[in-house]
Amino acid sequence: MSTIRRQSIISSIVIYVGFAIGMLNVYFFTKEGLFAEDQYGLTGVFIAISLAMQAFAAFGMPSFVYKFYPYYNYHLPDKKNDMLSWALLVSIIGFIIVMIGGWLLKDVVVKKYNTNAPELVNYYYWIFPMAFGLTIYTILEAYTQIIKKPVLTNFLREVEWRLFTTVLIVLFIFHVIKDFSLFIKLYALGYPAIALTLLIYLVYSKKLRINFSPSKVTRRYLKKIISFCVFVYSGTLVFTLSQVFDTMVIASVLDGGLEKAAIFTLAQTMTSIIQAPQRGIVAASIAHLSQAWKDKNISMLQKIYQRSSLNLLLFAAGIYLLIALNYTEAIVTLNLKPAYLLGFTAFVVLGLTKVVDLGTGLNAQIIGTSNYWRFELFCGIILLAFTLPLTYIFVKKFDILGPPMATLISTIIYNTIRIIFLWKKFKLQPFTKETIYTLFIALISYVICYFTFRNMHGFAGLILRSLAFVLLYGGSIIAFNLSPDVKPVWNSLKNRLRLK
Repeated sequence: MSTIRRQSIISSIVIYVGFAIGMLNVYFFTKEGLFAEDQYGLTGVFIAISLAMQAFAAFGMPSFVYKFYPYYNYHLPDKKNDMLSWALLVSIIGFIIVMIGGWLLKDVVVKKYNTNAPELVNYYYWIFPMAFGLTIYTILEAYTQIIKKPVLTNFLREVEWRLFTTVLIVLFIFHVIKDFSLFIKLYALGYPAIALTLLIYLVYSKKLRINFSPSKVTRRYLKKIISFCVFVYSGTLVFTLSQVFDTMVIASVLDGGLEKAAIFTLAQTMTSIIQAPQRGIVAASIAHLSQAWKDKNISMLQKIYQRSSLNLLLFAAGIYLLIALNYTEAIVTLNLKPAYLLGFTAFVVLGLTKVVDLGTGLNAQIIGTSNYWRFELFCGIILLAFTLPLTYIFVKKFDILGPPMATLISTIIYNTIRIIFLWKKFKLQPFTKETIYTLFIALISYVICYFTFRNMHGFAGLILRSLAFVLLYGGSIIAFNLSPDVKPVWNSLKNRLRLK
């Protein structure tokens, strides 16, 4: 657990550095006088469609890498390991199919988006290089994480990609990039840039070996690999669609689609800060989960499951309530466009969804690396069956609040099913009494800080309200020793800072 804890902490720090850069980008995107709402909304729609394309093109290859790497690594020397080569080839073929489909379906896209999001139609083909870079990066990322280099992949995805965007924004502000047309075209090259960086690292460190000669592992497990990838691909596809469908529907259905998408994108961006620790813990844990299943080490799985649930809940609840305390005040104080105030209720519901999701731990990763990975497809179909129709119905009835409501309902059902499954099959469950204590402390800390500082505005209000919440909530966590991973981190921090 110490290795997972160390890598999770480092990864989380890297991710939050990335989010700090991302917040700077958001500030420029939403500040008066720089970018129009539809321009910022277009960047969010670009990412949503790129994620959907990547899900179609990857054919389950990242999950194949996570699941079967221990077998390839155990039975083969490096020079005969053909796993990564096949994963890249299959994904490239998958993306070619996606490109052909995208070309054939352009008329459908034009019909759907031309009225409410015409800018998307104008730059439609520039989504493809962005999606291709994301597809290749996702495969290389899975491989780099499984060889236990999660910090690097988190740095590239969370920091380098956002720095790339920051550079483009600065060049745009100073008119080196003279118009938005050139900006969005260069923006589409962000994911190809980080894919190329990771590829260069793997080649330079001699971790990338291209070998298309089928190994004994590939031949022996081929039927299992194909069966696994078909099921996981289907599950990943429906899950990804459920995650990006909201932005795509908002842009196509609502009047002023890209402007509404911009407001929703800001709420989503703030929500993604809540999810940041999950990325670090997943990246650090995935190799250990895969190995634990191979070794049939159920006690290790239970330990990772409960620790991940509690630690993620501690982070998620604290970050969610901290942002909720300051969301509207920050928009006013930082002189962002008043239209973005409309996204607060969407953030509240989206943020609650993330707290529910993170608080249930790594159930998706535990199931996905087990022999019951087919169950993920079942869960994904249920998620999609609820999310898609509810999103479409709610967006027409509740505007941009509709998709968050649909997502919250679907996520609760989705995670409940997985929790019940893991308990019935393996007697694994994520919760402890500390789960209840965490929720209680978080709520009390929020109420105290809200009523104490609700009449304090400006930067002073933002700083004092945030500082009070962090001290009250964080201090309570340390004082009551809610997680066995908190005290070692706190003691290490005190030693480094030479505090008594």
